[in-house]
Amino acid sequence: MGDETSWLLPFIIVMLVGYFALTTWLGKKGKAHSGSMKGFAIAKGKVNPAVVGMSFGASYASANLFLGVPGWAYTYGLSTLWYTIGCFGVTWLGLLLFTKTFWRYGQKNGGSLTIPEWLGNRYNSKALRVLVALLVLFNIYYIVGQNVGLATMFETVIGIPYLWGIGIGVIITIIYVSLGGAFAQIVSDGIQGATMAVVSLLLFISLLWTIGGGWNVFGTLQSELRAIDPALVAPLSAGGPFYSGFAILSIQWLLFSFVLLPHLMNKVLTVEKEEDLRTFTLSAGISLFTLSIFSVFAGLAARVILPGLASADSAIPAYIMEAFPVAIVALLVMGVISAILSTTDSLYLGITNSIGNDLFKVLAVPVLYKNKKLTAQELDAKVLTASKVSLVFIGLVSLYMSVSRPESLALLTSFGTSAIISGIIAPISLGYFWKHANKSGAIASVVSGAGCYMFLTGTGAIEHVFQAMFFSSILGFTSMITVSLLAESLKKREKPSQETVRGW
Repeated sequence: MGDETSWLLPFIIVMLVGYFALTTWLGKKGKAHSGSMKGFAIAKGKVNPAVVGMSFGASYASANLFLGVPGWAYTYGLSTLWYTIGCFGVTWLGLLLFTKTFWRYGQKNGGSLTIPEWLGNRYNSKALRVLVALLVLFNIYYIVGQNVGLATMFETVIGIPYLWGIGIGVIITIIYVSLGGAFAQIVSDGIQGATMAVVSLLLFISLLWTIGGGWNVFGTLQSELRAIDPALVAPLSAGGPFYSGFAILSIQWLLFSFVLLPHLMNKVLTVEKEEDLRTFTLSAGISLFTLSIFSVFAGLAARVILPGLASADSAIPAYIMEAFPVAIVALLVMGVISAILSTTDSLYLGITNSIGNDLFKVLAVPVLYKNKKLTAQELDAKVLTASKVSLVFIGLVSLYMSVSRPESLALLTSFGTSAIISGIIAPISLGYFWKHANKSGAIASVVSGAGCYMFLTGTGAIEHVFQAMFFSSILGFTSMITVSLLAESLKKREKPSQETVRGW
């Protein structure tokens, strides 16, 4: 790009200022809808369902799909396509299967604002609600992954120091989420999702001039990769996440279950009418396809034209710098930044809502205000304040945890999400259709599933995080079924004895 790079920093600074102005404006606009905990958490009915669907895809995409997964493609080659294809097909299948029933259950008992509250209402258990809220805190690792991705982007493209990049992302996100809550987060994500779709398509089209080959561009790309290393075109990759059929199956299980993550399923609770769910799922599917499939090819192309990068996660930023003129580079950089921030704001909102609505409200309020008779409005105001205060605290914690750069962005983001999925997949899915599901089984599933995952990864018994999640979630299902049946059996035994006592 030569001397043109001197214009890149001013271009991006102008775009960042414009982005900050837009999100601040959305935050102020959303302030009208975030005066209550319900408005702050889900902005129910305030956003068009098509925009909510686009927001779902944008929140799903994250730094993982735009930096981490192309980094895998740079390192392991074509086997990474197992992940990207699953991101659209398998994840969307999960969304289609879970959405309607989840929405219907979410409307009961006055409506649920969070996944922990949804489970607490479904099983009539405050203990379960608190346990799942604590589990949601594992999403801090996902936020750290986004911070690292943003800092890597700034550092690679425009030379902003790593720590400065993290600070910029944390500050921008906290400001507009604290102002406008779910409304600002969903609308800004919808806009970011459209930008990211354009970026994805441009990255894909660029193969025509970076790799060449015309209509045979894929054949040319495959030949170039094979010339570097035949392992790059193999369906499995030794030493990587895709080293066996079972490893790939474990990844597909993760992607199928991914829709259950709190920052994604909360989007379903935002939809006001059941008939709008079709629009939401269609929009989400289009968004998932566009954002999941195309960027990975740029990671493969980067391996051909930019061999020997120090960090695989910098493949996309480096490729953008090599493949496009400076004006387009600035647009693409903002698109990738959008991918990162659109997930970060959802994660912040999901964690802080659980802290306020499920931990502070259930655990702290009965202790702090036990001698006061709070009205519903007063209680709601205190819970909302707790959520907003925790937003700043979580931001500072994520900033501290992001100081040390991880080896793999994709593995870091998968660590926290896998812990959550291991604990909640059985209580949510069995709660839909199994009439014997009860709170004892649900609690046992959360504890055993998440506990097993932490044990397997913490001890190194299973280093592959996806396989650890697979085995842990299976244990969660087994625990829930076993304990639910035992609890039901004990309850039946107690009932006749109580009737005998009454008769005596």
